[in-house]
Amino acid sequence: MAQKLKHMQEIPIYQVDAFTDHAFGGNPAAVCVLEKIFDDALLQSIALENNLSETAFLVPHDEEGADYHLRWFTPGVEVALCGHATLASAHVVFNHLQQNIERVRFQTLSGILTVMRNGDRYQMDFPALKPLPYNKPDGLGAAMGAEPDAVLKSETGDRDLLLVYNDIEVVETLTPNFEALKAFAPYGFIATASENIKDTRSDVDFVSRCFFPNHGIGEDPVTGSAHCVSGPYWASKLGKADLFARQISPRGGDLWLEVKDERILISGQAVQVLYGQLSVPIQ
Repeated sequence: MAQKLKHMQEIPIYQVDAFTDHAFGGNPAAVCVLEKIFDDALLQSIALENNLSETAFLVPHDEEGADYHLRWFTPGVEVALCGHATLASAHVVFNHLQQNIERVRFQTLSGILTVMRNGDRYQMDFPALKPLPYNKPDGLGAAMGAEPDAVLKSETGDRDLLLVYNDIEVVETLTPNFEALKAFAPYGFIATASENIKDTRSDVDFVSRCFFPNHGIGEDPVTGSAHCVSGPYWASKLGKADLFARQISPRGGDLWLEVKDERILISGQAVQVLYGQLSVPIQ
């Protein structure tokens, strides 16, 4: 063991629950702070070891326009856009790495993403992805556990399908067959509803649940990036740009949205639950 440790290095790792104001709610993300980026195989191995829906890798970035380089990995793949791990990364920056700043800019596969302090929340500036009508694939309703009333596809083409239901209770009780959903690769699935919201949720504009078996995730607890699609959809349907959304997974999470023409501001809270050192092979 001592011999093996000579070839290992320790990196800081944080675990942050995003889109919640209390521990063990929202969506947990791991945030690894690196001095330089590791090769993709090691990044993927670390994400698999963490076994969370996302692990974020944060590296100081000295190029103009960004403060950090940020990448996101599920246990199975690298993704091009992730909300809760960006929120978690901003929480680490603001509370540990640069406590005196009010804005942080991340260079990502989706371009520069900016996060601002906003009281007890963090506000992320993300792309607004217009949902486009899509022909309902045969068998999708059966795989989801209920037939959606409408299906739309994000304008990025191969990212997510937005499945609109007319009753919130249908979304609450969905029991998808994840193996069956894999037949509809490469899509993720955003199930959403706004009608018949219970009195206890009278402040909520719409709800959602998200499933990504094609990305190595069954049900994602809270999915910030999904609201880049669902936010513009409900803003158009409800005739309002400022929305309060709730993801009704077992852990649950809250998101405040401001929908603009090409961008969407997504705000949420975050709570750190873990800090430690991760031993990885020297690169």
